[in-house]
Amino acid sequence: MIDFELTDEQRLVRETAREFTDREIVPRVRENDRNERFDTELVKKIADMGFLGAIVPEEYGGRGVDYRTYGLIVEEIGRGDSAMRTVVSVVTSLVCSSIARWGSEEQKREWLPRLCSGEALGCFGLTEPDTGSDAANLKTRAEKVNGSWRITGGKMWISLGNYSKLALVFAQTDPQAKHRGIACFLVPTEQPGFTSQEIHGKLGLRGSDTAELSLDGVEGELMGEVGDGFKVAMTALDSGRYSVAAGCVGICQGCVDASVSYAKERRQFDRPIASFQLVQEMIAEMVVETDAARALVWRAGWLKDTGRPNTTETSIAKLYATEAAVKCANTAIQVHGGSGYVDDYPVERYLRDARVTTLYEGTSQIQKLIIARAVTGVNALS
Repeated sequence: MIDFELTDEQRLVRETAREFTDREIVPRVRENDRNERFDTELVKKIADMGFLGAIVPEEYGGRGVDYRTYGLIVEEIGRGDSAMRTVVSVVTSLVCSSIARWGSEEQKREWLPRLCSGEALGCFGLTEPDTGSDAANLKTRAEKVNGSWRITGGKMWISLGNYSKLALVFAQTDPQAKHRGIACFLVPTEQPGFTSQEIHGKLGLRGSDTAELSLDGVEGELMGEVGDGFKVAMTALDSGRYSVAAGCVGICQGCVDASVSYAKERRQFDRPIASFQLVQEMIAEMVVETDAARALVWRAGWLKDTGRPNTTETSIAKLYATEAAVKCANTAIQVHGGSGYVDDYPVERYLRDARVTTLYEGTSQIQKLIIARAVTGVNALS
């Protein structure tokens, strides 16, 4: 039975993350967003707090917290700035969790302490210009040359791609084998043949780094075995989707907080608009969406922490929380009226930042296929 009561340690971590977010992240977020600036100084502060690699065992430089506690951290950072939440999600859920689960002891000791400390950032190279949801149909190729793996291809929409010292690159070793030929490689980015280009003009997450990667015969170290790549990617996405969902709960909560504050201060017809029934209705709807999303995230976290199967429940949480974030942000703008359309208040940024969460790490439509496959036993993609 799921226990929704937080432990004393979880309450302390949550409060610490909340105070850090309000003190360090919130004051910088508007200017970072306006200037499309990836705030490396703030990333270092997040790392110094131990928020990168929080779920990594302590022996490898992490904090060794459970997924429920990790979700509380991500929720608070997501409430402050989704761009910084993206850093935590990518480094922790996609990169560190993959190395911790699939890497050799040598690979773990070489990379995990550096990633957890923020000395090195990592990126997750799965998506390609022509390959999004169809992860088994990668065009990037890996070939063994003189005992070493050489990788050639391109990756698209890669968060932290311009700043990472390590890229987890998924490549096809045998096109005839389809997903059974996919392998995952640890690719140091500071080598000839590895280039990155920043992607500009994004609707949201303007304070995050997004890159297009080009790999021209770069050397990579195999993680796991040939054929494990698809499993590595799917398990990483299970962790990543949880983190995205938790961050979206933060967006929902931010929308509630901003709307309540504004509605109590803003006056129309000689009374605060918080006294208007339809404004109260909008706020109540946001509260319900927030609580429902949080409960689904906590359920998924509990399943992860107790070692139970959780792919379906994580997809449910990701689907609901991301769509709820878009809905809450849109409603929050309505509560704010014209003031919600400019960046004097955070709600317009919440909407822009929330929109992409229904796309990456599996679109809402892909989540629905995962959920429906679980209950029908029928795979719509085969």
